Formats: sequence, C-alpha cells, structure tokens
Amino acid sequence: MAAGGKLETDILAFRTFDIVCSMCENQGKNTDGEKFCVECNDYFCLKCVKIHSKVPLLVGHKVLDKTQVTPGIRTGVRSAQGERCDRHSHKHIDRYCQNHDNVGCSTCMALDHRSCKDTFYIPEYIKHYTQHVTPRRIQAYLSGIGKTLAEQVNRCKQDKHRLQKRKTELLADIRKFRQELDRLEKNAVDKVEDLFKLLEDKIETEVRQLKDNMARVTSANDKLAYSNKSQSEVFVYLKMGEHAANLANMCVADSKKKGVVDVEFKPDMELLQRLEQSNILGELTEKNTKAENMLFEIQAKRSYCVKLKTDKDNCDFTSSCCTEDGTIILADTQNQNIKRLDSNTYTVTGYYDLPSAPGEVCAITNSQVAISLSPLQTRQKIHFISLEGKMKITNKITIDCTCIGLAYANNNLYISDNRSSVYIYTLSGRKLKEFNISQEGQKLFSGIHSLTVSKDATRIYVADYHNGLIVLDKTGQIVTTFKDKQIRGANCCCLTEAGSVLVSGLRSTNVVQFTSDGDLIGQVIKNEKDKTRIQLVCYNLQTFKMCIIRSNDNNIEVYGKRI
Repeated sequence: MAAGGKLETDILAFRTFDIVCSMCENQGKNTDGEKFCVECNDYFCLKCVKIHSKVPLLVGHKVLDKTQVTPGIRTGVRSAQGERCDRHSHKHIDRYCQNHDNVGCSTCMALDHRSCKDTFYIPEYIKHYTQHVTPRRIQAYLSGIGKTLAEQVNRCKQDKHRLQKRKTELLADIRKFRQELDRLEKNAVDKVEDLFKLLEDKIETEVRQLKDNMARVTSANDKLAYSNKSQSEVFVYLKMGEHAANLANMCVADSKKKGVVDVEFKPDMELLQRLEQSNILGELTEKNTKAENMLFEIQAKRSYCVKLKTDKDNCDFTSSCCTEDGTIILADTQNQNIKRLDSNTYTVTGYYDLPSAPGEVCAITNSQVAISLSPLQTRQKIHFISLEGKMKITNKITIDCTCIGLAYANNNLYISDNRSSVYIYTLSGRKLKEFNISQEGQKLFSGIHSLTVSKDATRIYVADYHNGLIVLDKTGQIVTTFKDKQIRGANCCCLTEAGSVLVSGLRSTNVVQFTSDGDLIGQVIKNEKDKTRIQLVCYNLQTFKMCIIRSNDNNIEVYGKRI
C-alpha cells in the first residue's frame, strides 16, 4: 500500500463508472460502457462499439443504448445469457426450443430446430411463460446426479485398483508358467548330463580294460625277449604270452562290437507344434464382470418333489452337482443312490443304486460324474459313473485320504481331506499337490464342508464351517477369507455361469453371493426363521436358476426370474 497508494487509486478509478466497457476493462482501462450488445452480452464505450461493428462475425448483432437495457444486466457479473454456445463459441445461448425443451444460440436454432414451431428468445419467453422449473428443483437434481457420478468415479477407481491387482497376479502366473518351461528344460538338460555321464563311464571302463590288456601283452613280450634261462621257463613265458594275446584279442573284439555310440535329441513334436502356433505363453481374454458382480435376482420360486416311489426312506442329500448341459445330480445317502434330474422340469429321469451310501459328487463331463462312497476311510475309492442311458460305474480309483469335498477342473480332481487339507489328484489316482499350510506357517482350514474350483483352475473356493469362505489361488495361497456373521457355518458352495460364488450357511440358514475374488455381493436368500437349515446349494448352468435343498426334505427348491 505504501508503494504509493497507486493500487488504491486504481481501484477507485475502476469504480468511477457503474457500467464499464468490457474491451477497455480487459486492457486495464476504466471507461463508461454506453452501448450494450445483446448477442455478446457486453457493454462497450463509444470508441470500442465502432470496432465491434467492423468485425465480420459480429456484424448484425443487436446493439442497444445502455438506457434501453434493464438495470443490473451487467455490473461486473455476466447474466445467464452470457453463457456461450459449445458449438458456436462466438454466440451466446439466448434461444429456447419448447418442442425439444432445449436451449441454444441462434445458429443452433437455425440448424437443428428450423422445423420447430415453438422457439423463443429467452428473455421474451420468461416474460410470458412463468411456469418453468425452479432452480431449487434443478439444483437438487444436479446434486443427486453429482453424488451418483462421484460414486461411479469411486467404483471406477476401485475397478482400476482391482485391475492393477489382477495384472500383478497374471504377470505372476505368466512367470510361473515360464518357470514350468524352465523346469522342462532343466529336466531335459539333467537327462542329457546323466546319459552322457553313463556313456562316458562305460567308455572309461572299456579304456581301462584295454590298457590292462596292453600292460599284460607288453609284460609277456618283455619276459620272452629277455628270457635266456631254462627251456621250462621259456615254455611258461610262451604260454603266458599266448594267453595274454588271446585275452587282448577278445577285449578288442568286444570293444569293436559295441561300435560308436551317438545320442540325438527328438523334441516333443506336439509341444513344438503348439509353441510354433502360439505367439504368447497363453491366452488373454477380457470378461465383463458386471454380470458376475450383480446380485442374483429372485422373482419366482417353486418346489419339486424328488423322492422316488422305490425309495425306502425319506431323502437325505449330502451332495449335488450340475453338468454344463443343466443335468442335476443328487447324492442321496439315506437311500444309497444318486438321482438324475431333468434341467427344465426337475423330474427324476434316472437313478443308480450304489454299493454303499454316497458322499461327495462332482461333474466331470455332461455324461460322467465322480462320486465318493462311505464309509470314510484313510484310503477311499472314487467311482466314475456314466450318465448315458442306464447309469453304471465305469471306473474307480483309490485315494490316500478321506473325501469330504470333491470338485473337478482342468482334468484334475480337487479333494478335501478330513476337514484339514485340499489335494489335487489326476483322474488316474496320482496325487499331485497338497494344500494345508499358509506361507506364514498357519493352518489354512479347520472345518471344510465343501469346495469348488473355477473353470480355469485359478481359484479354489472352500466352504469352511468355522472360517467362512476361503479363496485360494492355484498354488494354494490365500487370496481372501470372508468370516462374518452374514454367513455362519459355511457348508456348501457352487459357481454361477458368470463365475460368482454362492455359499450356504448351515447356522445362518441363508445363501450369500461373492465375486470370483471373494468380495461380498450380498445375500441371495436371507435367514427365514420358520425354515429348516439349508443343506445344499446348486446352480443350474443351463437355465440360470439356483437350487437349494433343506435338511430332511424330499423337495428341491428352484429360484430364478421365471420358473
């Protein structure tokens, strides 16, 4: 301020006129705005208005004396009509089309609304039509939309974070897959080293034998050359020399018979062809998780009785599965059979009496399932049953554990053992992996009741009675765990066609839905106090309907949009 009170003087000078010429104002001058341009919504001094009228784009603008303008249109702040058009930036928005309920500049109206009958100059419209939307209502509407936009921005940020996390996982998977190729290379190199060492050892043995014979031959020859004693001694040396020569000839003959050993490498042509046909280590596909993340919608429900006339007792189902064509298989432990249901009518189309009570069942193909049989033993058998025509057992394997949970993916069986471990077995019965301890050395499970596996085998979902839903990656490491009062006594889990996971709670008597990464979506079926506990939950991949079976019930309940 002391630098001369000049700033203060300038401010006072700026306030000399109530209405200032906008062009002069932009140049730091304080000039009386005596003229007003309706289209530009600006005031001009007498000098600047002449410049305004010479600009080709501004020719034809309506210019008024400031005495003709309603007081307050511009006193340092632009009016609403000062908003410039997005498409025609030199024009201001001053027209309203009632037919389309839209505003724009005169050029917009001439281009887009020339056939509209009800177009108005905004100031004129406001004078004659007072019934219009109040600012408060629009502000509330804008506030609501603003909140929705903010929520969506937050969702997008979460999606970005999820994608970054998924990217890290995929890169790790690629590196692990590359390590498998390194393992194959190492195995091949080790085999070459072992084979050549064996061959070299054989050659070294052969060389030693030849050298031993050379030494005997040389010794025998020297003895004969320097022998000048009795005839008896000469005779002995002759026979010893002859014997050494014979042995040497036999050794040479054996060595020649062996020939020259060579080794060649024959690559796995099937693997080589697949590698030649590929330009990356795997396939990357985009999938829309919107359907996966949407809560399963229930609009209708219907119950179907699945008890057979030949059943001696009420049904008690311990496990269920669904093939890709929609066929549902139920394991009835009370009647010692499995039942095959039609995908649309849910009527029993076939059954198979088992030698003992069934345990867990999972679909292998549309025409085959695998099933474990009681009693639970340390070494238990898994039976493979054909679903075509009259069902029958086609094969069986023995596993080194009891079978509490059973699933199939990527040509392997996933089996939970004695509520404490998860194993991966081949279909021929060879154990590949075992998961029961985390990287931190903690036990992974404490009460497994059921498990399922994603189609690509990258996620293993375990329904643990005490720990809720546990999601593992394909290496057996925990992705996430959901342990909450919303699901108590997790006892059954299955996958939907979109890849989300349905988990039933034995104690909470509900069904809860999760994303493929184990994030909570919500409750599909809430706790109903008058209902018995949910024993099984199954998803029909063909009709997109959810099926549940309650304890001590002969019916299957089907839920969906339409039944």
